[in-house]
Formats: sequence, C-alpha cells, structure tokens
Amino acid sequence: MRRRRHPGPGLLARRLPGGDVLPWTRDEALVAIGAGAIDLLGYSLLSETDDHPVTVTGLLLIILSALPLLVRRRHPVSVIAAVLVMGSALRLTEPMSSHFGGVLTVALYSLARACTGPITALGSAATVLVRLLSQSYGRLPSWQDLLADVVSVGLVIGTALVVNRWQREVAANRTLLADRAVAEERRRIARELHDIVAHHITTMQLMAGGARANLAGDPEVVRDALVTLETSGRLALREMRQLLDVLRAGDEPEDTPAAPQPGAGDLHRIVADSTLAGLPTELSIRGEERPLPPALGLTVFRIVQEALTNAAKHAGPARTCVRLTYLPDRITVEVRDDGGGAPPREGDRPGSRPGYGLVGMRERVALHGGTLRTGPQDGGGFAVAADLPLTPDEAAEAAAERGEPRR
Repeated sequence: MRRRRHPGPGLLARRLPGGDVLPWTRDEALVAIGAGAIDLLGYSLLSETDDHPVTVTGLLLIILSALPLLVRRRHPVSVIAAVLVMGSALRLTEPMSSHFGGVLTVALYSLARACTGPITALGSAATVLVRLLSQSYGRLPSWQDLLADVVSVGLVIGTALVVNRWQREVAANRTLLADRAVAEERRRIARELHDIVAHHITTMQLMAGGARANLAGDPEVVRDALVTLETSGRLALREMRQLLDVLRAGDEPEDTPAAPQPGAGDLHRIVADSTLAGLPTELSIRGEERPLPPALGLTVFRIVQEALTNAAKHAGPARTCVRLTYLPDRITVEVRDDGGGAPPREGDRPGSRPGYGLVGMRERVALHGGTLRTGPQDGGGFAVAADLPLTPDEAAEAAAERGEPRR
C-alpha cells in the first residue's frame, strides 16, 4: 500500500484543474504579495508628493512587476530581467521620484542567493544601468542618483552574500555534528562487539578444552560441551551480524528481521552457559520480577556478561554468584566470585591488549545515571556491583504493576 505524501507547510495544497501542482509555493506567493503591496503604497505616496495622480496604468504595471516573483527561486535571471523591464516601463510612462522598490529588492536578492558571482555581478550592473537610463529621460544622470543606486544594489547584494555564507556555515556545522554522532555510535558498537565476542569466544574456548579433556571419558559430557560450543558460536555470529549491519555505509539492509536485543530475562541462559563452560555460577533474583526498559535490560545483561567473562579469564578455579535485585525505584546487579586470580583492570587486561570491559560497564551505567563499583573483596575474589535508578515514569509504571497507587 503506497503512502500518500502530505505537502509541507511551504507547498500550496491547491491544484490546477488538470491535477498539476501550482509552480510556486505559499511562501513565494506571500513574498510577491508583500513586495507588490509595498510598491503600491510607495507609488501612492510619491504621487501625492509629486502632485501626480495615481493612474490605472501605473497600478497595473506595479502588479505585473510583482508577478514574476512567484518563480524567483527557479528562474532568478528571468525574474530580474522582467522586473527591470516593468520598472522601466513604469518610470517612462509615469514620471515620479526615484526610489528602490520592494519588488526590485526581492528580485535582486533572489538573484544573488541563487546564482554564481559573475552572474550576480552582471545582474547588479544591469540593474544600476537600466535604472539610471530610465530615470534620466535622455539626460545625463546626476551623481546623487548614481550613488543612491550603487549603494542600494550593494546593500541588497551584500545582505544576500552574508546570508549565503551563514547558511553554508550552518550546513557545515550540522554535517560535522552528524559525523561526530556517527563516530560516537560506531565507538559504542565497537564496545558492544567486544562484549559479545569476548564472552562467546571465551565460552567456546572453555567448551572446546572441556570436550578435548573428556574424549576418552564420558561421551555425554563431550556432547553437552559441543552443543554449548555450537550454541555460543551461533549466538555470537547472529549478534555480530546485527551490529555490523549498522557499520555498513550505503549497503541495503538485510531482508531478515533483526532478533531482539537480550535483556534481564536472558540471565538464566548466560548463567547456564557459564556453568557449562567450567565456571560454576548461581543466579539469585530478589524482589518481584517485572519487565525493564529495553536499554536498561540490555545494560543489566551486558554487565553480567562482561563480569562472567572476566571471572572465567582471571579468577581461576572459582565459583560465581549473580544477584539481581528489583527495588521500587532502582535495579541492582552484583557479580561476585571467590577466585584468587589477578583482577581485571580497566584498559589493561593480563595477557591481552587494552580492552573496553570495565570501561564499557562504567559508561553503560553512567548513561542511566547509576553507579558502578568494582574491586577485590575482603575475603578474596572480585566483585562488580551496579546500581541503576529508574526514571520517575518507569518507577510509576512499576508501582502500577504492583497495584500501588500512583503518587
């Protein structure tokens, strides 16, 4: 089903009898009417000053000179030529004092806005020349008339050039801000990819080692390890494909719909994978479970995922506990292990290049206005604890789900 395109505020909604859209916008029509009204008022005032009656011919010429402004953006050269011809005809048939009218100002401004420098210079010179010839009535124009026309044309052209430069700067700044936003998004995706790849590849490595160690032993253990290995590889490829699609510049999106991002409801799966990978992990949930906003649920999942990956790498033989607590106005998540290995450090992991694990956790938590605490425990092991507040709207929705009255 084709969606109808609603005309913008600048487009006239009326159509010609044949169904074609009128070749000008509402703004162009308003500018033409306003400029024509200004010239009509000036003509009336100058006629009283010069003791010259207002004639129908003069009124018609002013109205006709304003009509070309309807297409001033598409045909600026033709418009300035038509306006100069009409203005000359008015001054030759209706002797009146010299003045720089609104219609000529708009036409000359549109020429400078839309055309290149040489065309603008040629149009400016033609404007001064035509005005001087039509006002002198065959006599040599005075220096006052020449100075007035040159200054008037210069002011109009200068204003148009300043506006052009300002618009170019605004467009450049807008492009720069968009490029920065894209770069920041790509950095975020790079950290996201790191979390995914680090967790799944660590799980696959441990599963492969476990399967190799049990080749001569229990085949059921080997089969479970290989199934987990296959599942982790499939999940890693699927999530990486989703995120890499964002990095493809100019490529068409795939027809296959993207799978939903993981959340707090997927913690059971990641804990089971960690246990099968050789890191006994226990999950405890306190409080009444409830749906979390997608971004907050993803943050909880990534914190647990990265913490378990770090424990598998650095804790050695250990047990890990994951605790998720639902509070009325916040969510807390803790991952603790009792291992004795070297704790991970931000940006400097043993045996690897600088990573984004703990840094990524801290940035995710800060995005939600929360706090993150990481460090060794007094009794041994390492702990990661995040406190994620809910927004007032999210807290109110959670209270409504529990049957509490809204405050």
